[in-house]
Amino acid sequence: MTVRTAKLTGAALLAAGLLGPGASGAAGPAAVRSEAAAAAPQPTADLAGGCEDRTAQPSSNESGPKVQQIRRRGMLVVGVDQNSYHWGYRNPQTGRIEGFDIDLARAVAKAILGDPDKVTYLTVPTARRIEAIKSGQVDLIARTMTITCERWQDTAFSAPYFSSGQRLVVPKAAKVTGIEQGLRGRRACVADQSSSQAVLRQNPYGTAEVKVVENQLDCLVLMQLGQVDATLTDTVLAAAQVAQDPTVEQAGEPIATAHMGIAMKKEDTDLVARVNQVLVDYRANGGWRASYDHWLAASMGADPAEYLK
Repeated sequence: MTVRTAKLTGAALLAAGLLGPGASGAAGPAAVRSEAAAAAPQPTADLAGGCEDRTAQPSSNESGPKVQQIRRRGMLVVGVDQNSYHWGYRNPQTGRIEGFDIDLARAVAKAILGDPDKVTYLTVPTARRIEAIKSGQVDLIARTMTITCERWQDTAFSAPYFSSGQRLVVPKAAKVTGIEQGLRGRRACVADQSSSQAVLRQNPYGTAEVKVVENQLDCLVLMQLGQVDATLTDTVLAAAQVAQDPTVEQAGEPIATAHMGIAMKKEDTDLVARVNQVLVDYRANGGWRASYDHWLAASMGADPAEYLK
């Protein structure tokens, strides 16, 4: 297993346990900027808008050019996160990147190369996921990536492997009960080029300011420092933030129904089909459920049925 490490931002320090709840210090969140919050229509109910039907059919065929390229190389290169607790994060005790998405990447490597350890992990910020695919830096992205019609223009997706949406995270002390209450007149935080950013562009819910950061965990750091009042992020990452920091909580109901998929280059149709077969097998052999139980059940509930819709 090979890991390429990005520089430690405030979020990475927090993920490594070097910044605790309420901590302060010189190391702050990376690439923060603000956006004006103007009135806009309500977000669509489904970010994918029905374009998920473009996904290739599952196939166990290993003769395609991209799959053969990976086999000749002897290593699968995967773009991942190192800051999303229980999904893709660096374990401070072992230094290894672990989580639900990492287990999924290992399942793909085992299917194609016969060994789950034959993976090179390249840590990729949220805003650079599509760039990493299009440039050929990675074979695929396994990084809580929401399937949207806009992203389909630049990349291909596997079949969905997790149902998600958008959820607000706020400090418990704020006593917020709904998304509009939690955002109106307040400072919100989202990750750059994330689905959360797209939702707030469609409907800012009266936010006074939107801070845009490189990775969603930077928002948690900003909330700890008192520099923002709320974070909008994927439901799965909202649960991860609450699991990581007991001083914050999820507020209101989820919005903007969505699904997560593995992203790949549009031309690599053989790899898309092969990954879809891996997903079918991963569910059938119990791998998906075992990974869910290990990483997510404690924070997202013992029954994962709603996440398989």
